[in-house]
This record gives sequence, structure tokens and C-alpha cells, in this order.
Amino acid sequence: MSSKILDTSRRSAMTGAAVAAAAAVALPLAAVSGDSQAAAKVQKSVSTITTRDGVEIYYKDWGPRTGQPVILSHGWPLNADSWESAAFHLANNGFRVITHDRRGHGRSSQPWDGNDMDHYADDLSQLIEALDLKNIILAGFSTGGGEVARYVGRHGTKRIAKLGLISAVPPLMLKTDTNPGGLPMEVFDGIRAASVANRAQLYLDLASGPFYNYNRPGAKPSQGIINAWYAQGMQAGHKNTYDSIKAFSETDFREDLKKFDKPTLIIHGEDDQIVPINAAGRASAAIVKHAKLITYPGAPHGLTDTHKDKFNADFLAFAQS
Repeated sequence: MSSKILDTSRRSAMTGAAVAAAAAVALPLAAVSGDSQAAAKVQKSVSTITTRDGVEIYYKDWGPRTGQPVILSHGWPLNADSWESAAFHLANNGFRVITHDRRGHGRSSQPWDGNDMDHYADDLSQLIEALDLKNIILAGFSTGGGEVARYVGRHGTKRIAKLGLISAVPPLMLKTDTNPGGLPMEVFDGIRAASVANRAQLYLDLASGPFYNYNRPGAKPSQGIINAWYAQGMQAGHKNTYDSIKAFSETDFREDLKKFDKPTLIIHGEDDQIVPINAAGRASAAIVKHAKLITYPGAPHGLTDTHKDKFNADFLAFAQS
């Protein structure tokens, strides 16, 4: 074979390889953009999914696979571990319990962007899709309640059987002209400033003080609970938790709550210093049709730990009803 033919063959092979390589690079880019993003399949492993925008979401899947699924969404700046007591109780009573680390928190990826309620809700939707869950009892604590509300607002209740809002941030935490009972912006600016100044100290102060009402007279702080809260918070990304302050405080969930058309349980502590009950639990109950509101006298924001026996019993009764 002549050298001219060999050169032509080599050029053809190299051109073909280049085209193939370009196609291989372009394919995943196309799969996470535009209309192709909606069609792309969410990748799943035993304990993670990878969302269509490339974020890895860690999840736990406890209990019998044949049980009715319960998804529990955690608060800021925590992760799925904060639900251990309730998840263990529900799984031991026959439910399949899924808890996940929100993007930027726990063992999930820490993307620089996308730390907002729309992305949180879409991540939750893709987790549900990847596990092909139906007839779900979907509940959220604090910021997780916002995630649940925005999920309903964006994705509806086709896969949902019941809903729960626990010490949850909806309808709107921020004080505005149309929400005079909310907290002033200065409160959230203070949290942001403290996070930048010394995030570790902020988390320690929150856990050992108002989150569990350990700053109330006669309180008996649990060092184990404080340590667990602190460890979870510090595992989350700095930028992610900083951005999430805006997400949980400024997102207006009032229109989302109007779309709740499944049995809904709202539980809130009457002495919640983080998310005051009048602007949150009671206000949400006034919007959600046929919601059942249970209030715990004297209970703090973190009632799933401080009042876990009562909470576990109340939530299980709701799940089984």
C-alpha cells in the first residue's frame, strides 16, 4: 500500500475519532440542558442519585421495601441524620422511610449555585423519580417543610398520599407588607453576618440555646444532642448554608400551600424561638384546607428530639390513619 493511501487512511481514522470524541463530550452536556434535561434519566446507586444538573444527592432507605414510603426532609443546616429517631420508629412499624441530604448539606455535593427552594424541590422530585415512589407520605421539618411545599407547588401531588409540616418555615418567614407577622430582615442579616464571622460558633450557640430552648430557665441541655447538631451543621458547605438562609427566610410559600390537596398534619411547638408558631404553623393551617394542627405547649423548634416520644406517636398515628 502506498504512503499516500496510508496517510489518507490515517487522516480518515483521526477525523472519525475526533468526531466520536466530540460527540461523547456533547452528549452529557445536551443531556443536562434545555428540553433534553427533562428527558434525561436520573442516575441512581444504592445510596445516591445524580441529578440532571450533575449534583450528587445522598439518601438513606430504611425499612421494608414493600412498606408505604415516607420521605422526611431535614432542616437547616442539618442532614438526614436529624431524622434518625422518627425514621427508626416508622421503619420498625412497617414503613419504608427515605431521608436525604439536601444539596450542599451532609454527604451530598456542595454546588456553588442552585441553593434555593426551586432546586431543592426539583432534587426531591428526581429522588422520588429515581426510586419510583408512589403513595408517599411526604413531610418536612423547618426548611424541609419549605422544600415539601415548593415540591407540591412545582410537581403536584400525583405521587403523594399525605403531607406533613413539622416546625416548618411556610408560609413566609420574612416580615413584609403582606406578611406583617413575619420576622424583620435584620434577623436574617444577623444570621448571615454571624455565619461569615464564625460559623462554628454560630452553630454551637444555636444548638446550645434557642433551637432546643436550652436557654430557657430550668432547661436541661443534652450535650449529645448539641454535639450531633453541631457536627451535622459543620458537615454542610459554607456557601450552601449561607445561601440557604435566604431560601428559607425569603421564599413565599403561600401559593404552594394552596395546592395542598391531601391530608396534611401540621405540628409546631408553642415556644418555638426559631420559627414562631403564629407566623408559621398556625398561618399555614389557615391556608391548607382540612389541615390538622397539633401544637405542643412549651415545645421548642427542635421538638423531634426534645419531644420525640410524643412526636413519633403522633406522626405514626397520622401515617397509619
